[in-house]
Amino acid sequence: MYIYFFNEEDTHRASQYKIKINVANRQLSLFKNEKLFKTYPIAVGKPSTPTPKGNFKIINKAYNPGGPFGSRWLGLNAPNGDYGIHGTNNPSSIGKAVSNGCIRTYNKNIIELYNLVPINTPVEII
Repeated sequence: MYIYFFNEEDTHRASQYKIKINVANRQLSLFKNEKLFKTYPIAVGKPSTPTPKGNFKIINKAYNPGGPFGSRWLGLNAPNGDYGIHGTNNPSSIGKAVSNGCIRTYNKNIIELYNLVPINTPVEII
């Protein structure tokens, strides 16, 4: 597993992007320069381990984290746990409330997100 941390070039790129996650609709929306750029279907936390709501930032990135995290990991600075946006080795889970609080999406989608958004990208979860 390779973990990527912030570098100076990320500051400008982070200001271009914002991620908004709608838990009820199970949808991740990516905004670029304040305009809707892409949407992705997601899985969210189950009732016993809900996805945390609030305003966060991406604080680390991992390439091929392995196991249930699929092909990429975008770690969030959410309190009380290790939460992130990641791929999945169980694509049938997308669209459901089944995770331990993380946001899952298809591996092809997390690869695209991983390549677009840098560390410090804001993430709003509603």
